[in-house]
Amino acid sequence: MLVAVDHVQLAAPPGSEDALRAYYADVLGMTEIPKPPVLAARGGCWFRAGAVQLHLGIEDDFRPAKKAHPGLRVTGIEAYAARLISLGAPVTWDDNLPGHLRFYSEDPVGNRLEFLEPVSPPGRRG
Repeated sequence: MLVAVDHVQLAAPPGSEDALRAYYADVLGMTEIPKPPVLAARGGCWFRAGAVQLHLGIEDDFRPAKKAHPGLRVTGIEAYAARLISLGAPVTWDDNLPGHLRFYSEDPVGNRLEFLEPVSPPGRRG
């Protein structure tokens, strides 16, 4: 029986670890977590925020995920979006999911990320 999602892995090109660290740690506010040595030898990096883990794995024939994406639930979504914008990350709002405020962004290698916050009653950003 499935009980939880342990992590989501996204791909990244060789040599992109510094850019990934700058985005996932400095912009998104996640904490890098150490990879086991045998896996660290493959490159990439792992990040955590609360129970959420994102793993960035190196892929030689990398193509960014433009449609597939993790959906990351946040609190204070408007302030969070403002933080991303102030740090140079793109933010594209999408009002098509009833009962939620949400936006999309991209990491520095072009992977799509969705950020959403449930609202009740359905609301609009201010």
